[in-house]
Amino acid sequence: MKAKGKVFKYGDNIDTDVIIPARYLNSSDPAELSLHCMEDVDQEFINKVKKGDIMVAGKNFGCGSSREHAPIAIKAAGISCVIAKTFARIFYRNAINIGLPIIECEAAGNGIEQGDEVEVDFDSGVIYNRTKGTEFKGQAFPEFMQRIIKAEGLVNYINEGILASHKVQETKK
Repeated sequence: MKAKGKVFKYGDNIDTDVIIPARYLNSSDPAELSLHCMEDVDQEFINKVKKGDIMVAGKNFGCGSSREHAPIAIKAAGISCVIAKTFARIFYRNAINIGLPIIECEAAGNGIEQGDEVEVDFDSGVIYNRTKGTEFKGQAFPEFMQRIIKAEGLVNYINEGILASHKVQETKK
């Protein structure tokens, strides 16, 4: 699996209230949440982001509350991957649970700039900065996490497994 897109870059300690402000938490609709993604730190983000683009950030990305709205808003806005120096643990787990690929890589966080074209290979964890001709080694996704992301989230992954199990049982009858 790969992701390729233009970079939107943010600093350290981008918390869930910046990713999706609390005033919009009355909705759980991904499309509605995406309209307000990052608006308190980057009012033009939603007007500029294109499907497949990549977000790069500093340390402790996704800190703050444990709400799933934050990774849902990012994914629904079109971001294909978030690369950060470090992630808040609850954000990390929530992102994987909803099928948003994320990679920790301090060197990439330092070496990638706003607007760079970047490609990420999830199998190897290699991050290519096509603009600068540089590459960084992030953590590759284990196979089970790739299956969760490919299924668009943990619930879909589990449902696919249950469905496959029922099909096997039906063929044995």
